[in-house]
Amino acid sequence: MNGLSDVRLTLRSQELAAGQKNGAREAVMRNAPSGLGRWDLFWHRLHTRKALLELTPEQLKDVGLSLDQAREEGLKPFWRV
Repeated sequence: MNGLSDVRLTLRSQELAAGQKNGAREAVMRNAPSGLGRWDLFWHRLHTRKALLELTPEQLKDVGLSLDQAREEGLKPFWRV
């Protein structure tokens, strides 16, 4: 036995699951300016995705995206993450 009881393992798995949910929220907001409300976040996504569609192939290469990746992200609706 390694010293971890079933109860401790269960609690640890719950902590990890809660951390993953919080981590997903942080990942969504990572690239947006801090302090944005929901509508401001939508507005930010709309404009940045539109700008992504207007980048040249050289600019896309600088940010590490292919044309297909940029098109896929740029054509997403603003409400979708």
